[in-house]
Amino acid sequence: MPLAGKGMLITSMNVDPGDEADFNLWYDREHLAERVGIEGFLEARRFIADEAPTKYFNTYSTARFEDLDSPVYRKVLASPTEWSKKHMPRFRNFGRVVGRITVTRGQGRGAALGVVRLRPGAAAAEALRVRLHELLDPGVLPGIISLHLVESDAGLSKNLNEPDAPNPGAADWYVLIDGSEKAAVRELMGSRFAASGAPVVSTGIYRLLWDLERSDL
Repeated sequence: MPLAGKGMLITSMNVDPGDEADFNLWYDREHLAERVGIEGFLEARRFIADEAPTKYFNTYSTARFEDLDSPVYRKVLASPTEWSKKHMPRFRNFGRVVGRITVTRGQGRGAALGVVRLRPGAAAAEALRVRLHELLDPGVLPGIISLHLVESDAGLSKNLNEPDAPNPGAADWYVLIDGSEKAAVRELMGSRFAASGAPVVSTGIYRLLWDLERSDL
């Protein structure tokens, strides 16, 4: 199984150019390690856009979905570091998704990541889930390593800077395509998902900056 665990936190954002150098230093020297050190967190991965609506994209895997609303995680959220207080309020186009990993197929992960954001209606969710289980089979496609489905939890997927703001996409689903070649990821997004009739909201392609596992700490 390419993705360990059952829960995933996804964040995405843009930052002002004047803040970018210190923002990246904060992420690389404090933030990822702080999150991966929380009980139940297994791994974090940082990506940067090649063709995507937001520049930075991050995923955090947890052993259980419940770890994303645990007392220890909520305590960390309520007590940010000084460095975090500096940068978090400055995020632009900030997205935050708390979801369940419901499908993960393939072996391993790649340095190119395709992101397909879906918005299923409640009535169509089960049929789409069944269909996606078939679509997420990497088979023997060249340049494609593994595919995953993350189903957002509408109650927990909140913008921490504006928790009461309307969020029509809080229940969206995310297909993640791990590949070794950007062209292969782009082709699969177009041929299998964007052209499949699935309710696509947006797509993006990112490249891996680095990742951190709990065993690295």
